[in-house]
Amino acid sequence: QVQLVESGGGLVQAGGSVRLSCAASGRFFSSYGMGWFRQAPGKEREFVAAISFSGGVTYYAESVKGRFTISRDNAKNTVYLQMNSLKPEDTAVYYCAAGNRGPLFTTTSYDYWGQGTQVTVSS
Repeated sequence: QVQLVESGGGLVQAGGSVRLSCAASGRFFSSYGMGWFRQAPGKEREFVAAISFSGGVTYYAESVKGRFTISRDNAKNTVYLQMNSLKPEDTAVYYCAAGNRGPLFTTTSYDYWGQGTQVTVSS
């Protein structure tokens, strides 16, 4: 069993930066791929970024490539999402997830989800 807690969200101006953290409790964190997803009001949850269990491979949605960076510290059981050059369309609740069921860019690959953290980007 893995429990995930996100933090770091808030209100930021367009062009600004925010770093999200996701702290995991439980065993075998380092054996899970980790992902960040987001959901805006009235929209489906969408993939943002993912990182392999070792941290050696990363994946990004086209909409965030070059602006967001995912990383992990297995010694601290934590995954991060550094978000730069934020845009109003990045406004959403951001969720982290842990899993290894399949491709890391799909929600069905994940077994565990955090409660989400709100990021609001003002124009």
